[in-house]
Amino acid sequence: MLEVELTHRFGDFELSAAFSLEARGLVAVFGPSGSGKTSLINFIAGLLRPQHGRIVFNGKVLCDTRAGIHAPPYRRHIGYVFQDSLLFPHLSVRNNLIYGNPGDEAGNSISFERVVEVLGIGDLLARQPHTLSGGERSRVALGRALLSQPQLLLMDEPLSSLDGARKQEVMTLIEQVRDQFMVPIIYVTHSVDEILRLAGNLVLMRAGRVIATGNVEEIFSRLDLGDDAAQPDSGAVITVAVASHDPEYALSTLEFAGGKLIVPRVARAPGEKLRLRILARDVTLSLSRPTDTSVQNIFAGRIAEIGAAHGPYVDMRVDIGAPILARLTRKSADRLSLAPGAQVYAQIKAVAISAS
Repeated sequence: MLEVELTHRFGDFELSAAFSLEARGLVAVFGPSGSGKTSLINFIAGLLRPQHGRIVFNGKVLCDTRAGIHAPPYRRHIGYVFQDSLLFPHLSVRNNLIYGNPGDEAGNSISFERVVEVLGIGDLLARQPHTLSGGERSRVALGRALLSQPQLLLMDEPLSSLDGARKQEVMTLIEQVRDQFMVPIIYVTHSVDEILRLAGNLVLMRAGRVIATGNVEEIFSRLDLGDDAAQPDSGAVITVAVASHDPEYALSTLEFAGGKLIVPRVARAPGEKLRLRILARDVTLSLSRPTDTSVQNIFAGRIAEIGAAHGPYVDMRVDIGAPILARLTRKSADRLSLAPGAQVYAQIKAVAISAS
């Protein structure tokens, strides 16, 4: 369990964060630039001391300003992967890896050999940091953090400097670290794609405040958060499983609680699970089942909630077996006399959905 309650003023900017969550799997800290994400994890790491606050991890008080407690970073048992890796330029890859644990003490739960194997960096050990690619530096930085034997791992936008192919590669490694080493991860990002693939829970920030915490699917389906959870478009997240592929038309059929969804082919094997984000603007509603339509995904549903109007638009949460969002003009909503509880048919264009 991670419990955070702190306030700190940096000139004109104030960080005020209060939340409590189970620290397991990967928890994403998400929000626009300047919302205080990196500062938040720096307080957790002990790199910053809050003016007022208390931080507790698994019952251990890391910081309590009233009690005069501020555990130094090296006593917090927290690993940190920085945005730009920050490898020691004068040390080889091997020596960078063992820097945090030079003795390789007996009883360590994370061994040097296991880290090298999982991260695939055995052929890099003799090299110097300046000879490494961005993806290789990310692997080494992740390995160094793991070898410090952390009870909690912090990652500050570790993919921000990588190109598309390297991002996919390192995300696969982060998945392996999450699942094989069982160290809880707090992961700062401004990428929805990274959240969909990696995170189980979410801490949502805006302008120095934590405005929501919880399960990823629940957060993204909340209407009261508006575009904060969507950057910049509203859209719900659903978990699906690959049912089959149609090679003739390059399509895939995905199963979820509401039925089957047809999308452009996904590079996943049948039975694999993944998350999809369906944008509210790509969902249309009708009162009767459409016929003679090109749309292949049509689901009977019920309007669960209608959000506040934003200019000409209004967002609605629709239950089709799983919650999705639909964005309509207020004129269309009035013309159809839509209200909570109304039975509708939701249409989702296959070409509007992309999945990795």
